[in-house]
Amino acid sequence: MTGTAAASVTCALAAAVLLAVSMVAQQRTAAAVPTSGPLVASLIRNPRWWAAVVVDGGGYTLQVLALALGTVLIVQPLLVSSLLFAIPISAYYTRRRPDRRTLLLAAALCIALAMFLIAGNPTAGNIDAAATRWALPLTITLAVAACTAALGTAPGTPRRRAMLLGTAAGILYGVAAALTKHVTDLMERGLPTVLGSWQLWTVITAGLTGMYLQQRAFQAGSLTASLPTLTIAEPLAAAVLGITVLGEHLDTDGLGLIATAIAIAVMAVTTLALARTVTTPVTDKTATTEPTRS
Repeated sequence: MTGTAAASVTCALAAAVLLAVSMVAQQRTAAAVPTSGPLVASLIRNPRWWAAVVVDGGGYTLQVLALALGTVLIVQPLLVSSLLFAIPISAYYTRRRPDRRTLLLAAALCIALAMFLIAGNPTAGNIDAAATRWALPLTITLAVAACTAALGTAPGTPRRRAMLLGTAAGILYGVAAALTKHVTDLMERGLPTVLGSWQLWTVITAGLTGMYLQQRAFQAGSLTASLPTLTIAEPLAAAVLGITVLGEHLDTDGLGLIATAIAIAVMAVTTLALARTVTTPVTDKTATTEPTRS
């Protein structure tokens, strides 16, 4: 691994730590707002939520730096490790030590991440993707996010709504990540080029919309409902755009390809399982009252 790649991995892992702290804090705050109450107004009056947003901003800044130094296919899977850092935070709030199953899942996720990076050898692709190349993949991805968000805001069980809204937020975060990679590459042409690019304003729009849907997901149901889908949807959406638009690829074949496929499968399974273990006292209370919510 080159020095630049190592720096990208370090920044991605540091971002994952901050995102884990912010994620738990934002969920505890949003879950305390009644579903019938004004979500945004309640959140902006809460100092804890603003502190979480600041931490989240620090995580995103490190993510941008990681993307500037590395590829989407390296950075986004590593951000899944935020679940590993959320485990001790969850243990602190619940006053419960992680059980053996959780620790084994965490170990399996760590091994799978390492295997993916070593065997898969993600490689950079096209730095300057034309707007026409973005058009179809981006339109389809945004359409999926819009449909999922619409279903999530429709009447339904709290768990279903939280899962759908979490999925929509994750997809938009993935879109923002892929476009952020493109924007960081445009930096070489100067600030005017960046400010005049449609990619920058799409990043901002997707990021803010994703953040709003994330709060709605946290408000609608327990963290165990929204976190798994959000955590999986983000790297998947980013990877799809990274491969189809930016031309990134896995530089491997034969046994390496088999090992990479196994690593991806293990990452998906352990991520979903671990996400369900990251609960807080507020979440548990929300979960017990879910059937009465509308």
